[in-house]
Amino acid sequence: MPRDSLTSAAALAVAAPDGTLTIWNSGAEQLLGYSAGEAVGRLATALLASPIPIGVRERLGRQEDWTGQVVLRHRDGSAVECQLRARPLPTGDGRASWLLEGVPVEEVDRATDPLLRWSFDQSPFALAIYDSEGRFLRVNEPMSKQLAASERDLRGLRITDHMPDPAFRAPEQSVDRVLQTGEPERIEMNVKVPGEPQAHAWIVRFTPLKDSLGLVHGVQLAALDFSEQYAARERLALLDEASRRIGSSLDVTRTAQELADVAVPALADYVLVDLFDPVLHGDEPPPVPIHGPLLLRRVAVCPDVKAAVAVGGLSRYPEVSPIARCLATGRGTVHQIGEPEITHWLAQAPDRSAWVSRHRAHSLMAVPLRGRGTNLGVVLFMRLGPSAAPYEQDDLQIAEELVARAAVCLDNARRYTREHTTTLALQHSLLPQGMPDQTAVDVASRYLPADSKVGVGGDWFDVIPLSGARVALVVGDVVGHGIHASAAMGRLRTAVRALADVDLAPDELLAHLDDLVVRLGSGPESGAEAPFGELGATCLYAVYDPISRKCSLASAGHLWPVLVTPDGKVDFLELPTGPPLGLGGLPFESVERELPQGSLLSLYTDGLVLARHRDVDAGLHALRTALADAAPSLETTCDRVLDALLAERPADDVALLIARTRALDSRHVAVWDLPADPAFVAEARSQATAQLHTWGLDDLAYVTELVVSELVTNAIRYAAAPIQLRLIQERTLICEVSDASSTAPHLRRARIFDEGGRGLMLVAQLTERWGMRHTGTGKTIWAEQPLPV
Repeated sequence: MPRDSLTSAAALAVAAPDGTLTIWNSGAEQLLGYSAGEAVGRLATALLASPIPIGVRERLGRQEDWTGQVVLRHRDGSAVECQLRARPLPTGDGRASWLLEGVPVEEVDRATDPLLRWSFDQSPFALAIYDSEGRFLRVNEPMSKQLAASERDLRGLRITDHMPDPAFRAPEQSVDRVLQTGEPERIEMNVKVPGEPQAHAWIVRFTPLKDSLGLVHGVQLAALDFSEQYAARERLALLDEASRRIGSSLDVTRTAQELADVAVPALADYVLVDLFDPVLHGDEPPPVPIHGPLLLRRVAVCPDVKAAVAVGGLSRYPEVSPIARCLATGRGTVHQIGEPEITHWLAQAPDRSAWVSRHRAHSLMAVPLRGRGTNLGVVLFMRLGPSAAPYEQDDLQIAEELVARAAVCLDNARRYTREHTTTLALQHSLLPQGMPDQTAVDVASRYLPADSKVGVGGDWFDVIPLSGARVALVVGDVVGHGIHASAAMGRLRTAVRALADVDLAPDELLAHLDDLVVRLGSGPESGAEAPFGELGATCLYAVYDPISRKCSLASAGHLWPVLVTPDGKVDFLELPTGPPLGLGGLPFESVERELPQGSLLSLYTDGLVLARHRDVDAGLHALRTALADAAPSLETTCDRVLDALLAERPADDVALLIARTRALDSRHVAVWDLPADPAFVAEARSQATAQLHTWGLDDLAYVTELVVSELVTNAIRYAAAPIQLRLIQERTLICEVSDASSTAPHLRRARIFDEGGRGLMLVAQLTERWGMRHTGTGKTIWAEQPLPV
C-alpha cells in the first residue's frame, strides 16, 4: 500500500481507463463484502449507491486527483459512507487508470485529531458542512438542535428540503454562490427555526472549504444567535424612528396617529391610543376617577382594522380593566389574554371579547401617556396570532420609553392647541362681529387664520362709520403669529378706532398710529415677552365720502387696494407707500380719487396673494383676474376670490374686505352758504325747516331749529367766514355747520346767572351724538338725530 494512503486500513482498488476494476484487495473486500473474483471485471461506478456530483465528474475527466466522501453499495445492499481518494495512473496514450483508496467515515473520524472533532461538535456556534452540491454532510449538536433533526436525517438534503419556508431560500442561495465563487458571505436572518418556538435573529457566515489547489469542495456554515443584540438594535432604531416621525406637527390627533404608526409592526400587531377628551381641546385633563368607569376618546388606531370602538368614539373602561389600572398607578402592565384579570374584564365587554377572539389576540401591554406629570391617556399594544411572541418585561421597557417620548410631543401639541384656541378666540373677539350700520358702502369680508403649524397671526380689518355719512375702511397686518401678535393687533385696531373718531385725515392718522407704536416699543412693555417688543405692522386706511364720491387713502407699507369700476375695468389704486408702522420719523402721504357709484374697492393682507408655491406678483395677478369676474353678490365675490387664490390652507393669515360704493345725491343733501351776520340765523332755521318738510321729517323740526340756531350762532359769533350749513338725510338726520376757524368748541357748565354757554350742552342733550372734525379750510361741527320710525 502506498506510503501516502489515507490509512493502513484503506480499501484499495485499481480501475482501467474504461472504468473496469482490475485490482481488488482484502481491505476492499472487508469494506464492501465483494471478493476479488466477484469485483474484478465489474464497472467501478456500479458500486456507487448515489451518483458522483457533476463537479467531481468534470474533475476526474481532467485526470485530476480528488478526495471526498461518497456513498457505496455493500454486497448485502446497505449503504456504506466512506472517504474516497482517486488518483490518476497515466497509461501513456492520453488515458489513465485510477488508483482508488477508500476508508469508512467512522475510521476517518477516529483517525482525525480529537481536538478538531471536539472543536466542531462542542462549538457554541451552530455549524454545518455542505458538499459540492450544497447538501448537508455534517452538523454539530447546536445545529442539530436548531433544525430539530439528527445528522443522519439531514445528510444528503439541501437546506430547503428540510425547511421549505421561503425564508430559508436565502442561506441556500448563499451556499450555492460560495460554491460557485469561492468567496465567503455573511447574512442576517430573523427566522423561526424548527427547534425554537419563536423567531430568532441570526448572523450566518458561509466559508468555502478549499483544497491546496484552491478548489472548492464544500461550504461551512456558522450561525450565531444574536437575538438579544438584535432586539437592542431594533429598540434603538425604533426610538430613533419615533424621534423623527412623532411630533411632526402640533396637532394632537395627528401626533397620536404617528405614535400608533411607528409602533406597528416593530412593537405590536395592533395599537390603540385613547385620550381624555379635554386634551383634544388643549385643556387640562381631569383626574383619573377613583370609582366608576374611565371614559376616554379613541383618537388613533393602527392598522385601520374595525375595532370595538371606532376612532372618535368614547371608550368606557371599568375599574378592573388594565387600562384603568395603569392610569391609576402610572405604570405600564403586561398581560396574557388568558390571565384571570383579563378574562374578568373581557367578560364585562362582549364586543371587545369578540374582537379578541376574532383576531386571535394573545398578549397586550397597557402604558399610560403622561406628559410633564399629567395623565393624557393610555396606549394599548397587542400581539395577534400564534406566530407573534408574547410580551415580556423587556417589551414593556421599550413601550414605556416610546410612549414617554410621544407623551412630550402630545403635551406640546395640547399646549399649543390651548394657546391656538385662546389666540383665535382673542382675535375673533377683536375683529368686527358684524358690519356697522352705514349707507356709504356695501361690504363683505372674510378672515382665515393661518395653518395651525404657523399659528394665528395679527391680520385685521375694520369698517368705521364717520361723521357726514362717510366711512373708514381699514386693513392691517401685524408681523408674527401667536397670542402676542393677536394682542398687538387688538391694540392697533383700538388705536385706529380712537384716532378715526377724531376724524383725522388718513395720512395724519397713520402718523399718530406710527408714533403710538414707537412709544409702545420703547416703553416698559418692550421686553422680550411683550407684544410690542419687536413690533412690525402694515396698515391701509381709506375714507370714502358718498356725497362727493371721493376716497382718500394712505398706506403704511401695505399692498395697494384693487379698484373695479362699474364698466368692469380692474386696476390697482396706486398710492405712495409709506414705511411700516413703528419706524418713526418718516412721513405718510394721502391720495384722493373720485370713484364712480357702484365701484368695488378690495382691501386685503399679503396672506391672500403670497403662497409657498407662488410669489407676490403672481398672486396679485391672480387676484386681479378673480375680481374681474365679480358677482353681483359681494359674499359670492369673496368666496370666488378665496377659491381662486387659496388652493390649500393658507400659510399666513388672510383678511379680505370688499366694499361697493354708494352715492348720496342732491335729494338727500341740502347746502346753504351763510353770511357772517346774526340776522341770517332766523333765515337759516327757516330754510332748514322747509327742507325737513320736503323730506317728510316735520317731527324733527323743533330740535333741528334749535341745533341750527345754536351752531350757526356760534359760527357767526366766534368763528370766521365762509360759513356753511348742510343737512344730510341718510340713516340719521345730520346737521353740519362749517366755518374757517380751526378753534375747537367745548362743552362747559354755565352758572345760574350766566347769559350764555348753554348752546352746545343743549345740542348734546337733544341729539343722538355730536362732534367736530377739522377740514382743509377750518372745521365742521355736526350733530345727528335718529329718523322717526
